[in-house]
Amino acid sequence: MGMKTPSEYLWSRRSLLLVCFVVAAILIFQAIRIWVADYRVHSDRIDQMERGAALEPENASAWDRLGRARETDLVNPDPAGAVGDFQKAVARVPLSATYWMDLAGAYESIGNIPRAREAFSRARAAYPASAVVAWSYGNFLLRRDDNAVQADPSLAMPAVSQAWHKTQDADVLLNQVLPATQDAYFQAIDFMAANGQPAGALVIWERLLTLGKPVELRRSFPLLEFLIQSDRAEEASRVWREALAAAGLPHNEPTNQSLISNGDFARDFLNGGLDWRWSFPFGASIGFDASPPSSGGRSLRLDFSGGANLDLAEPREFVPVEPSRNYHFHATLKTEGITTESGIFFSIGDPNHGAAVVSTENLTGSHSWMPVDVGYTTAPVTHFLLIQLRRSPSRLFENKLSGTAWIGDVSLTPSPAPSQSK
Repeated sequence: MGMKTPSEYLWSRRSLLLVCFVVAAILIFQAIRIWVADYRVHSDRIDQMERGAALEPENASAWDRLGRARETDLVNPDPAGAVGDFQKAVARVPLSATYWMDLAGAYESIGNIPRAREAFSRARAAYPASAVVAWSYGNFLLRRDDNAVQADPSLAMPAVSQAWHKTQDADVLLNQVLPATQDAYFQAIDFMAANGQPAGALVIWERLLTLGKPVELRRSFPLLEFLIQSDRAEEASRVWREALAAAGLPHNEPTNQSLISNGDFARDFLNGGLDWRWSFPFGASIGFDASPPSSGGRSLRLDFSGGANLDLAEPREFVPVEPSRNYHFHATLKTEGITTESGIFFSIGDPNHGAAVVSTENLTGSHSWMPVDVGYTTAPVTHFLLIQLRRSPSRLFENKLSGTAWIGDVSLTPSPAPSQSK
């Protein structure tokens, strides 16, 4: 191959330069067009936005923005035009839940309810986990008086929220919004608890019981926790009895008038409600043995492995009580080889008002079965007491807790007459 002549070399350079100029011109034109389109789309004038969308016809966001502008134009609203814009948006990005919801709203505004329902279904299919989509669809169903919650329980919470904020009436929820199912009622109870509405939660709970179906006990625990935190002792006691009965569990009143639930440890811990709770802390394990002498039921055995300087605050139980009343706490304890100067004891206090805490004797070493007793006077604002087995962390160098403790015959009994108010 021969060498290029100077004229050929000059022509090659000019050709390359011309190509570069053409490419640069195209890129500049495209950039200007995109900038102009974006500028027009973000204008506050419909005509300018139309020109901007036309410059970038594949830009779904531009069509969606134009559709919203037509809907919200106070002078010349154009819902039918908005439908067309939103249709173009979903055609370009069919997996956008936002665009489908906008289209659904536009269909509803022109009275095309079947198409609106279909668009909402497409939005839910595009983003099934979206709370916003569920909320919007639930509101749509409420506006249409469709009880689709029966067919789709996931819509219960947005439907409850919308109806409650409009009516503040639990009977409306029960009679017009919710299907008569446990799942729907429990979702509504959870909503009431989250929004600080104990009266509404109790109304729904009572309706739930009228279904006459067995209720899994743990499903009542959030309601009971809410009632404890709300300081509603009487209602918590009633719901607890009803929940046990609905779950098919016995609730026998202690013969000694004790307020402690399962104080003889005759059944395993229910771990919620008004029964004993245990969270399996590191360094401690529990089991059940024979009861103390002259006592029924069983004893609770706690084995400490010696692997931790335990800060123990369980097992524990919330107990409904009356304000300004004297109570007597009693338990029977046995210990074997409890190490360190920080042993085990019971503490009694008000969990909601920071009232004074009283404690039984701190037991270390080994003791045969022995009673531990202490009195407690509730404050005028006290409606619950928290009973806990405690062990505070040791300050010794050899501070790991080992040994075994047994507990039995736990009771809290009121005095015959109320005390004087403080």
